[in-house]
Amino acid sequence: MISRRHFVAAAMGAAIAPTAGARLARAAETAWPTRPIRLIVPYAAGGGTDFFARLAGATMSAGLGQQIVVENRPGAGTNIGAEAAAKAEPDGYTFLLGDTSTYASNRSLYQKLPYDPQKDLAPVSLTGRFALVLLVNTDKLPVGSVKALIAAARNNSGGIDYASAGVGSPFHLAAELFAQSAGIKINHVPYKGAGPALQDLASGQFGMMFVDFATARSQLNLKGIKAIAVCSPKEFYGLPGVPPVAADIPGFEAWAWQGLSAPARTPPEIIGKLHDAYVKAVNDADTRQKIIAAGIDPLQSTPQEMAQYIAAETAKWEKVIKTAGIKMD
Repeated sequence: MISRRHFVAAAMGAAIAPTAGARLARAAETAWPTRPIRLIVPYAAGGGTDFFARLAGATMSAGLGQQIVVENRPGAGTNIGAEAAAKAEPDGYTFLLGDTSTYASNRSLYQKLPYDPQKDLAPVSLTGRFALVLLVNTDKLPVGSVKALIAAARNNSGGIDYASAGVGSPFHLAAELFAQSAGIKINHVPYKGAGPALQDLASGQFGMMFVDFATARSQLNLKGIKAIAVCSPKEFYGLPGVPPVAADIPGFEAWAWQGLSAPARTPPEIIGKLHDAYVKAVNDADTRQKIIAAGIDPLQSTPQEMAQYIAAETAKWEKVIKTAGIKMD
């Protein structure tokens, strides 16, 4: 039989244990980071997101006193990398640099998404956005403006062919938003990546495509290739004189954007420290200049602002995806 004295002692011990555990957890959070940090990039090495991760990560590493190690986990429209991050231990040693697909559009594209971007990932900060450009091959599609393109599409009963870097990519969705907003028919030709699509645009296999400025600028010196509009609401600094689509389609706006997140339940203190390290890094003059030179518009936000932006972008692209009937396995 358990005596009252033993019962009280056991109860006190049980009450003290969580308190001690909480103290240890707080101490670990205060000391963070004590070892290298893994930053998952859901793309192969060499792309814009990977470039950003390695550049900003190096500056952040210096400020945190621990190395940020970039781990490329490409595939399935960023789902492989996002799932790995979402299911990682929420101990502050795994983070994700995801993008539009990861946080907003995949939720509507995939019937069975292996993670919930709004429940399984905790926002840290928006990090950057890539201006999208509407390119045309004027030898194949002799238009020099958005108005002329819309008129050509309306006069072509079969529609105009356009390429993208893949089904559900930001380039594909920007084109669908354009078609829906303009009330025209255009036919999607998906590729496995922007590179092959641009090659066929240059060779005249089709007449138009949306692509990010960082990728598009290498094509602008090719014969017949012309940027006729940008998808930012106002003129983009990288293409002075090129009007926004919004000049002809009021309210039109599309970006490929990215942001830092952590596994859900990562301690807020750690998220706050990583956020501060990122903000300091992105405001470092040398780092910021290199980001801008790569055609990326650097961003910073609070976790709450990132969450609000994700919600708004999710609703926006859900409407586009459902209207276009786009589905992924």
